[in-house]
Amino acid sequence: MESHMNTKAFIRCDQYNFIKHQVKNLVSSYSIVKDPAVLKAVAFRSLDKVMNLFPEDEYDKAIFDKIPEIDGEIQANFFLEELKPYVIPFRSVSEKTIEKLFPKAKKLKLPKMEEIDLKETSYLGWYDIRSERKYLVFDYNGKLIGINGTFRNTTKGICSLCNSLEEVALFMANVKSGKETYTNRGNYICSDSQKCNQNIKTLDKLNQFIELVKR
Repeated sequence: MESHMNTKAFIRCDQYNFIKHQVKNLVSSYSIVKDPAVLKAVAFRSLDKVMNLFPEDEYDKAIFDKIPEIDGEIQANFFLEELKPYVIPFRSVSEKTIEKLFPKAKKLKLPKMEEIDLKETSYLGWYDIRSERKYLVFDYNGKLIGINGTFRNTTKGICSLCNSLEEVALFMANVKSGKETYTNRGNYICSDSQKCNQNIKTLDKLNQFIELVKR
């Protein structure tokens, strides 16, 4: 890849995770498949899946040219690192902004933003042990949305955000359902929001969840 001085980011975090998944599957194929023709087919199938994520006129196809050449972890990791400058980071938010999203929360414990890689973040999520509530921040249709709810009944199951088998708990938010009526809505989501973000390969489930719990 060329210099990233004038790089235009066009890859969402979930798309980067999808690409990472395809690359890792390709590397895995080399450890179990010996037929060169089959490996070539797998490589170009992975390339097609990646390129189909984006409109043809919005990026330089040469960015992904190295995918069919990847046959080991070193090459894979190098390619993924080269791709990182093209990833759109989650919107940078200040503590003040987060506090405004949750005006009713007193002494809200905030996430340590300096420890979060925004290029691996599709949403912000953290648990406040003092209030025993889970807090979520989404960038939905260009607008920041803050949702909080109870977080109980930890178990092993499928997360409704990343669709992966992880340690999950039941998140329930009190959502307005009428002029003066409220109802509890939610689903099981990952206990570890950072791991959840790394598992998200499409925004479909995430957006469905936002529609379910947003006020």
